[in-house]
Amino acid sequence: MKNTLRDLYLEQLQDIYSAESQLVEHLPRFAMKASDSALKQAYSDHLVETKDQLNRMVTMISRHSTIKAGGHTCKAMAGLLKEGQDALEDAGNSQVVDAHLIAASYRVEHYEIAAYKSAISMAKALDEDEEAKMLETNLSEEVAAAKLLNKIADGGLFSSGLHAAAVS
Repeated sequence: MKNTLRDLYLEQLQDIYSAESQLVEHLPRFAMKASDSALKQAYSDHLVETKDQLNRMVTMISRHSTIKAGGHTCKAMAGLLKEGQDALEDAGNSQVVDAHLIAASYRVEHYEIAAYKSAISMAKALDEDEEAKMLETNLSEEVAAAKLLNKIADGGLFSSGLHAAAVS
């Protein structure tokens, strides 16, 4: 039961931990399915980041005696990853499959961004400044991951991007 903002904040930490744990299990599958080398590399790199994020979450959770890591399941991430399973099962044109993977990944990244922003606001209100900084580090990595997905999908300065190639 959430009677206080602290109760809600602690639940949010557990929820984020669960979300990141689920993602650690799925990112290698996304990397294996991707055919675009930049997308494969983005998934592999983000797996390393996600493990670091998970470690920061464990550090934060361990500071609170009333909760534990793994004591909660993030249903939203489970649903997002279930949708992402469709991309993993897609057997069509490889560029369209990659676009499907990116679409699923966008949803995941933006969910994580929202979760981190909410938790940061709560941490600051509760004077959990050190935890707010760790959450901000995780947030900045998620924002960078979303931007990289966008760059892969839409292309950079000298390329038309994966989506343009999938149209042809």
